[in-house]
Formats: sequence, C-alpha cells, structure tokens
Amino acid sequence: MGMHTDELYFKPRLQVINQDQIDQIHMATLEVLEHTGIKLTHPKGLALLADAGARIDGDRVRIPSRMVEEAIQKAPKRIVLGKRTGERTVTLERDKSYFGPSLDCIDYLDPATGERTRFESRHAEVTAALCDALPGFDWCMTIGMASDVPADIADRVVARKTMQFCEKPLVFCCKDSNSINDIYEMALMLSGGKTNFETSPCIVHYSEPISPLVYYDPAVDKLLFCAEKGIPLINFPAPQACGSSPATFAGTIVQAGAESLSGLVMHQLANPGAPFIYGAFATIMDMKTSIFSYGAIELSLMTGALAQMALHYQLPFFGTAGATDAKFCDAQAGAEAAFQCLSAAAIGSGLVHDCSSWMDHGNLVSPEFMVLVNDIVMSVRHFMEGIPVTKETLALDIIDKVGPGGHYLQEKHTMDHFRKIRYSDLFERQVYDNWKKNGAKKLEQRLRELTLKKMEHRPEPLPEGMIKELDRMQAAWK
Repeated sequence: MGMHTDELYFKPRLQVINQDQIDQIHMATLEVLEHTGIKLTHPKGLALLADAGARIDGDRVRIPSRMVEEAIQKAPKRIVLGKRTGERTVTLERDKSYFGPSLDCIDYLDPATGERTRFESRHAEVTAALCDALPGFDWCMTIGMASDVPADIADRVVARKTMQFCEKPLVFCCKDSNSINDIYEMALMLSGGKTNFETSPCIVHYSEPISPLVYYDPAVDKLLFCAEKGIPLINFPAPQACGSSPATFAGTIVQAGAESLSGLVMHQLANPGAPFIYGAFATIMDMKTSIFSYGAIELSLMTGALAQMALHYQLPFFGTAGATDAKFCDAQAGAEAAFQCLSAAAIGSGLVHDCSSWMDHGNLVSPEFMVLVNDIVMSVRHFMEGIPVTKETLALDIIDKVGPGGHYLQEKHTMDHFRKIRYSDLFERQVYDNWKKNGAKKLEQRLRELTLKKMEHRPEPLPEGMIKELDRMQAAWK
C-alpha cells in the first residue's frame, strides 16, 4: 500500500489547569505555609520543624519554602503496594490510576431486602469479599464503622475482617497510634514479616489534617509512626469550599495543597524517603442543604487540579471518584459516579477512592452500588486503553480483501480481535422483543441479581494458624 506504520499508542488525557496556573498555585501554596502557617501542638512535631528551620510562635508554625521544596524532593516518586500474598499489584507512579472503594460509612443497604441498617462487623466481611471479587477494584478500604463491637477496638476489628476476607492491598483509617500499631502487626504477620512487608506493603494508612490548617495530636502520632515503620501514608485534608476553605476553587486548592504538604514536611523530617501520598478531598458546601457534597461536579474539578499538582510534584496521589449524594442506585448515582471515574482516570489520579460505596454524602455502604461502579470502572479502563494504531489494527489488507459491499463476519481478523470489545454483565443490548422474552428485567433487578451472585465469592481462606493468631491479637486489643 506504500504506507508504513509503527505502533502508536495514546492515552486519553484531560487537564483542568495549565502550566502557568500550576506554577501560580504552587507559589500561593508556599506563601500560605510560609506566611500564614499551620496550627500544631504536638511536641515532637514542633521539635522536628523547629530544628529544621520553621518559625514557631506558640502553636502557630510557619514553614519556609525551602523546607517544603526539600521535602518534595526527598519523598519517593514511586510506591508499589502488594496483596497479602506478596504479589505486587499497584504501582503508584506518574498518571496511573487504580480504583478502590470508600471507608468508614455508618449505614449498610442490604441488597437482598432493601433495608438500611447500621453497619456491623459482619458487613465488613461481606463488603471485603465483594471487593475481592470485583476486577475493577485494585485495592480495598475499611469500608464501614462497626457499630456492634466496642468503639475502642472497632477500627481494628474492621481492618482484621477486611484483611481476612480480601487479598488486595488495604487502605485503612484508625483512631490512634495504638490502633495503627495493632493493624501494622497484623499486616506483618499476614505478609510474612518485615522484609516482605517492605518489599510490597499490603496496608496504607489514611490520615487527615483538619481544615483549615490544623493538626491534632493523634494525627501527628500516626503520621510519625508511619514514617518510622515505612507504612505508606496518605495525608488527606477535606476542605469544603464556602465552609472550611475559600469559596473560590483556586483558593480551596491552595489551602488543600498547603495542608497536605505541611504533613509531608514533618513526615520527611522524621524519616527522609518514607512513602507519602499527597492529596485532598476538596468539595463544596451545598449552600441549599449545608451538606458536604460527594456528588458535586466541583469535587471532580478540584480533585483534577490537585492530581495535576501531584504530577507536577512527582508525588503519588490519592484521588476521589465514584461517590454520590444519592440514597439509592438510581440515575443520579450512576451519572455522578460515571463522570467522576472517567475524569479521574483521564487526569491520572493515582489511588482513586470512593469508587463503590460512598452514597448519601458519605454515610451509606451499598453492595449494589459497588457492583454498579465496578462496571463503570471497567468501561473507563477500557476507554483509557485508547486506540492502538498498528499495521494490524489499521487493517488495510482485510479492508482491501473484503472490498465494497462485503462483510467481515467470517474473517480470521475478526476472530482475532472481536474479544477486545467490552461486554458488560450488567448493561443489556437486546432488541425489545428478546428483552421481554428474557424476563423484561430493568436495570435495578439485573443489578440486584448480579450483586447477590457476586456476594457469594470468598477469597482463598487464610491458614488456620493465621486465623488463630489473628484471634489471639484481637483478644489482646485495648
């Protein structure tokens, strides 16, 4: 044909700010940390910052720009996470995206009965096993807060259940350094010791500064513990535009960046090179309802800008997508989750959380929503593969062979490539008459049936000795 084509691949991309804006946001972030500073009362945190050159005035800490820049340079640009089996499955670098669920919901929506109840420890088993079954999710979280066990150990019970019933890496939240130590000990046991853990950590800790610009002592305790032990740390404020951050999106992004990077400075002073993940849950206060919105379009916009800042800093990022303010798996839930997931992937949002269970602005876990968002994520992943352009895919020879008026159904080229088309287990494409013959099932019915089927899954069980050791550890928790 007189045409030579090498393999050409292009990943679809989205940007919400340009390089000039990135530079301005970075300089403004440095100004906030240097001029306004943060509130901090933790003695060791204050000592670390003071010794490195920060200006301390009571509980106000002002961090010079050079300290921020140095911390960014010291932090690793790449973090690899593994399953409890040791298999390295998540590589946080550049603009790669890995999707996972949400954490610490209060209520549970039973797909079998439609009943909404408080989340209990048995629901942690169900949601963890379901996350293990869904291929769109690369990692898991401590999805709910167990209301049926003592509050002082509930965080550890949920973490234990999740690690037992899901092999995938775990992002967890907990209340204090006692909890984080116990969860770390479980992770060491499950992964076969400290050397194996350091090769591919199977847990990541999620911690939060308080917007605007405050660190409370237990959060600093956990930050320093993670730095010491090499547990990857997500330092993730939750600024709410109009409430706990400026009403302007750029102002919220600047404050969010300052809150996350201030933690990075302490973290890298404690242990240079310890794994750190940057990010923020930046959304809006809905001025009609006063809620912290999980479905707002501005959430995706500001998260996208922060993801671009992470790329600029070459820091791994913790993103947000797949959440909704809806109370059920309705059109609102699907639309909000689909837009968020596609925009997150197209920007490159690292560990993307909330993809399955944060409904009703962060209160509700729904296994059906997990299955729905898994299907959305699988489509997003397919889209993000782009269109490979090669001699084979351009198909000039087969186009010429079939010629005008022919068809491709019986060609080997078709048999070689048709399986690359994505087929959903949930969304149907039947003609109307066939749809009626097959039960005339609407999306809600198909989703419920698929969810109940997926909930039958259980991962490879842990050895009996490991379960006994987990029981022993749990009995000693205080």
